[in-house]
Amino acid sequence: MSERQAPVIVVGAGLAGLACAVHLHEAGVPVRVLEASDGVGGRVRTDVVDGFRLDRGFQVLLTGYPEARRVLDLSALDIRAFASGLLVCGAGVRSRVMLPWRHPRHAFSGLLSGIGTPRDKAVLAAITARDMTFPASRLRRGHDRTTLEELYAWGMSDAMIDGLLRPFLAGVLLERGLETSSRVFHLLWRSFARGRTGVPAFGMGEIPRQLADRLPPGTVTLGARVTRIASDGVVIESGGTYDGAAVVVAADPGAAGRLLPGIEVPRMRPVTTFYHAAPRSPLKEPVQVIDATGAITDTIVLTDAAPTYAADGRALISTSVLGVTGDERPVRERLTEIYGDTSSWEHLATYQVPEALPAMPPPHPLRSPVRLPNGVYVCGDHRDTGSQQGALVSGRRAAQAVLSALRAPAPRRAPAARQH
Repeated sequence: MSERQAPVIVVGAGLAGLACAVHLHEAGVPVRVLEASDGVGGRVRTDVVDGFRLDRGFQVLLTGYPEARRVLDLSALDIRAFASGLLVCGAGVRSRVMLPWRHPRHAFSGLLSGIGTPRDKAVLAAITARDMTFPASRLRRGHDRTTLEELYAWGMSDAMIDGLLRPFLAGVLLERGLETSSRVFHLLWRSFARGRTGVPAFGMGEIPRQLADRLPPGTVTLGARVTRIASDGVVIESGGTYDGAAVVVAADPGAAGRLLPGIEVPRMRPVTTFYHAAPRSPLKEPVQVIDATGAITDTIVLTDAAPTYAADGRALISTSVLGVTGDERPVRERLTEIYGDTSSWEHLATYQVPEALPAMPPPHPLRSPVRLPNGVYVCGDHRDTGSQQGALVSGRRAAQAVLSALRAPAPRRAPAARQH
């Protein structure tokens, strides 16, 4: 490849676009990233409000994601881990369910909890053992149906589904119907079981920042909204143009659909996250609380795991609700039932995220093509699985496809016909 080769243009500086750009840069290919907003990260960003680090919607990093281990420096991110388990709050009842190999002193908590039957717990242990030990490739080849159908097929009772799995997965998949692909469920369950769940010490926004820092200065241009693309360049909103050796569209699904008419745009699932500051932690342990009643999906005292999320020593509580809402009152009422008196809590911010996660009903293609017939490339979690793992893998796949095309020998011209 020539040193004067035009750069590959990546449209979008979310996880997929940044991963794609890093892979291209580290392969020696010049790259330019155009981002419409005022910062990198896409859906993974962190704001600082009154000294608190507020992620734009409650998000966590699973260290069990294979691609995260491959492309990120987890040590430099200084991951602050949550407990490997849950507190399940029902109507006046609180049950603890922990992974026994991570928390031996709570080894019997799940067995002794009132959620489900002994058979249910044996089934859940069997699912966990299988998903932890089977190769991911085998899980990807499994029969695809809804997660609810899959749990019934394993013999799980409604009591166990409604008491534990439905409320837990509502916070992960952002839907309560368990309509998500069973293959996606098993891959996620594998990552939960094989790794830890946590946040970088200074917010989830440190993940895209780390990727962007691996690119040469000036690679990322902010405030550059692309309005039209071709296989060899793009036009931005101001009217300027950028020529490129190839174009990769790494925008969010809706924007990608507008730039690339004809690609499938998934339905997006919404969530709202409320942040509160309290004088002290109401829980004093870094464990996620899930709500079996359905009033909220989950809540956690982030500063019990990451004190760095608050500058003044107060506690930061994150609470999420399915859908888009601005009404904090019912959320506060449920938090009072869970934690006790919340009258001294300060409501810091509400993040409404109408397009938080792609829906993944079966049959869900775990790998959608990254090269389109028109010669443009596309990546994002909507091309793989709706997760940070899917975004990072998709970015790598797009980079590999671009590299293969750039390195392919030019087609040989047919010899001219001889003149007689």
